[in-house]
Amino acid sequence: MKGKVAALVGPAEVAVKEFEVPEPEPGAVLVKVRRANVCGSEVHIYHFRHPLIRECVLGHEFVGEVLALGEGVTTDYAGNPVEVGDRVIAPYFLTCRRCQACLRGDFNLCQKAYTFWSKPPEDDPHFHGAFATHYYVHPEQYFYKVPDSVPDNTVAGANCGLSQVLFGLHQTGLSTGDSLLIQGAGGLGLYAAAVGRDMGARVIVVEGIRQRIDLARRFGAEEIVDMNEYPEAGDRVRQVQSLTDGYGADVVLEVSGVPAAFAEALQLVRPGGRVIEIGNVSVGKEHEVSLAPGLITRKMIRVQGFVRYQPWYLHRAMGFLERKHDAHPFDELTDEEYALKDVGR
Repeated sequence: MKGKVAALVGPAEVAVKEFEVPEPEPGAVLVKVRRANVCGSEVHIYHFRHPLIRECVLGHEFVGEVLALGEGVTTDYAGNPVEVGDRVIAPYFLTCRRCQACLRGDFNLCQKAYTFWSKPPEDDPHFHGAFATHYYVHPEQYFYKVPDSVPDNTVAGANCGLSQVLFGLHQTGLSTGDSLLIQGAGGLGLYAAAVGRDMGARVIVVEGIRQRIDLARRFGAEEIVDMNEYPEAGDRVRQVQSLTDGYGADVVLEVSGVPAAFAEALQLVRPGGRVIEIGNVSVGKEHEVSLAPGLITRKMIRVQGFVRYQPWYLHRAMGFLERKHDAHPFDELTDEEYALKDVGR
């Protein structure tokens, strides 16, 4: 059986290539890709802006259907029985459980996380990414069965954005009654609004795009700081203070990906508050901003960056979607669909 992959062969250059579909080795799972999303990180990879992933198979947000189970695979990583025909979803990275990071329990920082995704498609087993007809779930890769009630267009992004914000908000200790300010209402911000509201927080969103503002309200935002109405950082800080009794937000989550937003987050958070950094992933001079470290000291701010997530958070994401998939317009996170042959568009 032949299958196809969208191979990144140069900066902003994609070629659809065909390979033999492999039989899964012991511990592995072969799936047919039912749906794959374009994540913001995919755009960075497409332009060769990722430090580790260049000439590769594109795609990592996806949901698949089991075609074949390798020897020894009878359940997913939550112990649920799995068989051919079941829908499954997997973290887009490996957890070797043997490197220095894994031995500390930091599975999200596994030193071998991109061992296969960083390979060109010519290397076995070829189907390393989700922009393809098939996907190969490796023996070291967690995977979970998708609840029957959750549709493909809702679950496809869970293995990236949703699991990421669940991890960040849980690890930061967001609790009922906290004010959560989210900078940016793209995919991550909208997921975070829904999760934050579910955790009992009062959700405030900073955004300037009308369509995203409307969606933010439907995903759980109680207050909007419209950047068209408050165009300067100082204006936004004053407005957030007015919404929080002059004190600032308990937790600020930066998911806009704009470097200046991080410096602004230090102004938006209350004394003793917490800042979560997820949106800014690029390094280099063009991504640097000026800030006064003393602000962190004097306000006693806790700043935490998060990359990837502990793989079992994907199982938590499945549980969240099983409960909440009808409560928010997850299907509207995608505004257009393409065939694999048109992936370059």
